Amino acid sequence: MSVITKKICLLGDFNVGKTSLVRRFVEDKFSDQYLSTVGVKVSRKTVNLKTDLELHQVNLLVWDLEGNTKFKSITPSYLKGASGSIIVADLSRPNTLNNLKQHVKLFVDVNPQGAIIIALNKADLIPQEKLNKLIENYSSYSSQRIVGIYATSAKTGEKVAEMFDELSNVITLNS
Repeated sequence: MSVITKKICLLGDFNVGKTSLVRRFVEDKFSDQYLSTVGVKVSRKTVNLKTDLELHQVNLLVWDLEGNTKFKSITPSYLKGASGSIIVADLSRPNTLNNLKQHVKLFVDVNPQGAIIIALNKADLIPQEKLNKLIENYSSYSSQRIVGIYATSAKTGEKVAEMFDELSNVITLNS
């Protein structure tokens, strides 16, 4: 079994649920208490991935980058060396959906070979019919680096593990 370490960065506007998604993935917990991330918070989780040939143990270093613009100038230095990114928007706040393209561009400018997953978070707050339309709209989102789009809920855990698993698989198989 090979052991691989990969860096993943979470990007998005403030209060879209980046920290909550990381906490749900790493600790399988959720809290309604909002604490704004200052700078960056790094978490770690080990996942096992099986390919046709062998089993890989992947040590994920998950970098949760703050969403305010205060530290925008140093954000590229945090992104360096990342194999993948989860770019998060809040489905209940349309302006965060409008900002997805700038977050994608920022990540791709620093990591042109990196893989991206779009997390349309807080899916539990949106009626199913509206959610289906939003997912359909963003399914055609154009960037060759985007490998998946998920409607997630850090609160319920919906699609969180699947999203991280897909990104882990993609960045491990492409190494």
